[in-house]
Amino acid sequence: MTGSIVVGVDGSEEAETAARWAADEAVLRGAGVHLLHARQPWPDPVSPVAARESEEPWAEELLTRTAAGLRERHPGLSVKARVAADGPVQALVAAAEAGDLLVLGSRALGGVAGYLVGSVGLAVAGAVERPVVLVRADGGARPEDSVLVGIDARQPADAVLAFSFEEAARRHAEVRVVYAQQLPLYAWGPAMVPDVRFTVRPEIEHALKDMLEPWRAEYPAVTTTASVVVGSSGLELVRAASGAGLVVVGRRTRRSAMGTHIGSVAHAVLHHSQAPVALVPHD
Repeated sequence: MTGSIVVGVDGSEEAETAARWAADEAVLRGAGVHLLHARQPWPDPVSPVAARESEEPWAEELLTRTAAGLRERHPGLSVKARVAADGPVQALVAAAEAGDLLVLGSRALGGVAGYLVGSVGLAVAGAVERPVVLVRADGGARPEDSVLVGIDARQPADAVLAFSFEEAARRHAEVRVVYAQQLPLYAWGPAMVPDVRFTVRPEIEHALKDMLEPWRAEYPAVTTTASVVVGSSGLELVRAASGAGLVVVGRRTRRSAMGTHIGSVAHAVLHHSQAPVALVPHD
């Protein structure tokens, strides 16, 4: 057994679903699960000692119960658990860097609102240099469902494709690659759209074929389809995510302290996808 999957646990239904997803993933990888509860910082008027004494027994009981449930779900699964004294962002980022994958729960608002990704989840997902998977409570995807990956054929995508093909191989699933071409505003006139699509699409399809060729060779048992669509990348990925077991998008690694470090496409998919979403950092 190698590696570990880190899961943030806070007692919510979303975190419980994330823990179960992580356990299923750990079995596929031959890895263990590391459950982590990170205490929220208390305001100054509250005594740190009193806060710790009131929260720690609840947190320990939560972790014990969650670990027992995962071991019952997968007998023999290695499950470790601990309470971190640091704040959630700092603790989760540090734990994630010591593992292979970080899994977090995300609340669902329902309807078109989709995910409500809290500030902690966004801050952590934008800071770690490991893949992060966000799972919603009602995400009913099955492991064998397809892996959908959104890429830009004009940019390096090795990290994103490596993660996607590895996941598909573990799940005996299909990889569906989507590239969405966002046209400039002037191209949306009635007379312009057919001409622009005719010009752009063959070039991108050729680039996609070249990009995927080595991955198809490395994973011959993985069925792969690729498509080019014209429109908003985030919207088209959300539409394509129906029936996917996992949606994979890239996140450019930034080492600046400014901002959440998650691009507009990743934001759109995180907020609206029904399936679990994997953010894969890349240079």
